Amino acid sequence: MLTEADDDEVRAALRDTGTQQWADIPVDQLSGGQRQRVRLALALAQDAPVLLLDEPTTYLDVRHQLEVLDLIRRLQHERSLTVVAVLHDLTQAVRYSDRVVALRHGRVHAEGAPQDVVDTALLRDVYGVRGRVWHDELSGLVCTFDGVSEMD
Repeated sequence: MLTEADDDEVRAALRDTGTQQWADIPVDQLSGGQRQRVRLALALAQDAPVLLLDEPTTYLDVRHQLEVLDLIRRLQHERSLTVVAVLHDLTQAVRYSDRVVALRHGRVHAEGAPQDVVDTALLRDVYGVRGRVWHDELSGLVCTFDGVSEMD
């Protein structure tokens, strides 16, 4: 149950996520991008120092994916949050993460700074694909996929 003391946190979360205009609209009447931002506001309103996100860009077009990830990154810095996010889009993961953890068969296969961890061997060993990884001056690391490789 919310108390008056929670009002400031709720207002700040709505302001920080740009969702004030949807505060009184039922969630099922919002678009996918609006819902994701409202869910983020709900998490922020709890004023927790750690934010756990599972696929925060699911069901969003590319523009809204980038808007949500940019928003998360900005709020991470402004609020000094620790953000742990599951992202299956590797290019987004390396662009928006300070550290990545790659799992294989439920175990940590590699972890560290994206530029130290994500390479063609990781694409092959963890994802079972042939691909290339290179550094783009504008967006950082970029992954492209050539096809499926043979898994062990």
